[in-house]
Amino acid sequence: MADKHQGLSEVNRNKGSSASPAKQPNVASQSQDGKKQTQEQDPGQGLFRRTLKMFPKFRGIWHGKTTTDTEGEDKFGSRPADASTASIECTEMTNYVVKADQVPAMVKIMHQRLASPETADVRIFMNILRMAEEHPAGVVLTLLRCAPTCDRAAAMMWRTIGSSRSTVEKVLPTLLCVMEDWPLHSMFTSDGDDTDVFALAATLVIWVMVQVPKCHEAMHIYAPHLLVALLVQIFDSTVHGTEEVDNFWTQCQAEHHLQINSSRFAVQAMKSLLCRLRCENVVMAMERKRGWDTLLCADTQHYAMGLLAREMHRDLRALCTRIACHLLGHLSTAWHCWDLPFLAFIVEILDCLDLSECSDSVLEMMSRYLQNECRERRRLALRGLVVLMKDPSMARRIGILSHQLVDVLADADGEVVRISLSVFMNVLQHKGIMVSSTTAPRLAEVLLPLFDHDNSHVRMLSIQLFQKVMDLVVQEGKKPIERTVSQSLLPLFLHCHEENQRLAEASRETLHCAAGFLKKRGLKQVLEKEKLWKFGKRLLAEDRSRAAEHLRQALPYLQSPQESLREAAIRFMGMAGRYLRGQPGELHVLSEALEAMSKDDSPSSTNLEIQAIFGTRAAELRSSAGFREPLSQEQYQETVKRTSPFSVSGAPDTADAGHS
Repeated sequence: MADKHQGLSEVNRNKGSSASPAKQPNVASQSQDGKKQTQEQDPGQGLFRRTLKMFPKFRGIWHGKTTTDTEGEDKFGSRPADASTASIECTEMTNYVVKADQVPAMVKIMHQRLASPETADVRIFMNILRMAEEHPAGVVLTLLRCAPTCDRAAAMMWRTIGSSRSTVEKVLPTLLCVMEDWPLHSMFTSDGDDTDVFALAATLVIWVMVQVPKCHEAMHIYAPHLLVALLVQIFDSTVHGTEEVDNFWTQCQAEHHLQINSSRFAVQAMKSLLCRLRCENVVMAMERKRGWDTLLCADTQHYAMGLLAREMHRDLRALCTRIACHLLGHLSTAWHCWDLPFLAFIVEILDCLDLSECSDSVLEMMSRYLQNECRERRRLALRGLVVLMKDPSMARRIGILSHQLVDVLADADGEVVRISLSVFMNVLQHKGIMVSSTTAPRLAEVLLPLFDHDNSHVRMLSIQLFQKVMDLVVQEGKKPIERTVSQSLLPLFLHCHEENQRLAEASRETLHCAAGFLKKRGLKQVLEKEKLWKFGKRLLAEDRSRAAEHLRQALPYLQSPQESLREAAIRFMGMAGRYLRGQPGELHVLSEALEAMSKDDSPSSTNLEIQAIFGTRAAELRSSAGFREPLSQEQYQETVKRTSPFSVSGAPDTADAGHS
């Protein structure tokens, strides 16, 4: 090791002799609190003095100092600086093997030397590189502590580090570690110092180093980690601002003449990094679509992340793959406070992943978010499954999430339900996949109310999926779903009258499948002969005892916005009234029907006719029971008066009852 450093020293000495000293700008020392400091009052001076023994000339100057008032320390941890005595013989340092416990003191000496008004020897920059190569963590943390606002001297040191690819590669992990701890990072250095370091200080350093052209290759290696760390900075500074952070950033603004707040500065640093990575098109697209502004609002950050992912996906597929793998590590192991925007990003670039290597972690992540209480997280997880479905090998594996998907179908959000139905449909389209005996009953029960969903796409998918369940349920699962299939007959029959012809055709196909599943040959034949108007009558005739149940099942369709569905329901109710005669509870059922029909603001002629028939029958039942309800009778008389010009062509005893 000694030989290695000896060789490096010879090179530095030769370079130093041929280089002319570079003039550095003068920097005024910061004001102090005016208190006297002695060596005993500052334990750190012991190590500082021992380090000075390496430099004979500097040591002599130090011992010659009297204990006069020293300039006070900076509020954020800068060491005392005396420009008149900070004279370092760089050749002395190049011959010395630096030990880890000497790094903090030496970094402070270098910073003081560069902050002095004297011209710095070019060899001091070589020594900076040498120490950063050998002790990157010590150099980074010490420099962040003694110059957190990255003054001009510190900026020179960081740019020097940025000029060497190998050195940048070594210091970036420590900078990333600091950036990811908001708002303060705490880590011991070799001198025992554990003073907190502002995460924003590391972001400021990245911004300075990115401007060095030679850092491109090293930045590219760490690009996924840097981009994620900067995103965390944006999110944290937007939501978790503190007075301490604000005060620190005020000093940074004064030092660098910045007019923007800390969150916008993090965005600016990210733009600079993307440009250094030759992603100018992404920066411009985000600017044009106001994506950067959206990223600065806590409520819309996940939308901005989705936009950023889509823009990067177009031309930067390789980088997207690396970012996706890095984010997957964050989201697969534990809960992350910024998991929503990260999930939005990763869903957009899922197809960049090599699923042969990470399919298990991806599915585990999706399963966890499907059960999350947050609707937006469930929606994103479903969108991710839709992307994964494009890989045939994943389609079968997604089947293991069937129980979670069934639970999602109960969501009140139509979009969430629609995507979940699409995932189910895509899974069942692959050959050899069957519906288990445990999933089939739950799925069939959840699908039945979706037949009447407000969203026509949801209605279509739920009806088609119901047919798939009947076709693909395993043998032992058929018996448990027979009751649900039986309850689906009337809704499917009524939806055959949908104004949307594709939806009406899907309902007819599923109705035919249901009749076959229940082995109801008569119902199946009616459908095969395309005599749909006879289906309702045949359904009632096959089981008269269920007339009241069927009539009640038709009542909600009276409120349908589609006139064709309302008319089909009215005609069916008229037929059901005939089969209801003499059954227990007939009067109660008729009263429910009359109340439902009377709510129609613009009733059709069929509606009025059926009301008249039901009113007459209800009056007969009340009379035979020996009691009258004046309000209901008045309602009945008014109905008869309104319907007198019409003939009751849709009554159950007529030939065209039930015709649609």
